[in-house]
Amino acid sequence: GPVLPDRQSERLNAVSSIHRPESGAGLVVLDRDGVINRESADFIKSADEWLPLPGSLEAIAALSRAGFTVVVATNQSGVGRGLISSSALEELHRRRVQRVGQAGGRLAGILSCPHRPEDDCSCRKPKPGLLRQIEARFGCSLKGRPVIGDSARDLQAAEAVGARAILVRTGNGIGTEQQIRSGSDVEVFDDLAAAASALIGSGVSG
Repeated sequence: GPVLPDRQSERLNAVSSIHRPESGAGLVVLDRDGVINRESADFIKSADEWLPLPGSLEAIAALSRAGFTVVVATNQSGVGRGLISSSALEELHRRRVQRVGQAGGRLAGILSCPHRPEDDCSCRKPKPGLLRQIEARFGCSLKGRPVIGDSARDLQAAEAVGARAILVRTGNGIGTEQQIRSGSDVEVFDDLAAAASALIGSGVSG
């Protein structure tokens, strides 16, 4: 017989019909490693090493359907260290975009900082350069927009542009949560799926 949609996808589709994305509307910025996929101490150098966290691709799909513009901002110093070429990283990200598409989502962009920490660039998080690049590309401010990460540097970059800093407990998140000072307004969720549900439920994409 016909496959009936489950209640959650019905609710997400109902939300998406209300919120129509405009250029830069509903921007939500995700870190990559530890948020979308598993962390690797050895740098992720091939598609085989890229393992999505449970529910993360579906979470991006749900955000897309709800009218959010999903962008990834990621430190990838493996390029500067000579562990992966910039063309190989681009190919890896092209395949990531495909995987998200197969799950029903859309990544509007993946912005990477290729530099090593000692290069003292302006784009490596915790500096806000990558987020400023996103603002320039989409022609809008990230002030008050959700920026989701698992490390202190993600939260610091978010706070530097006045964004809404959201921590997930995947990746480095549990250790990061212990470092958060009391009185901080960082929001904490178990994973990207939980954070996405909260954003969709509050209807903040417009």
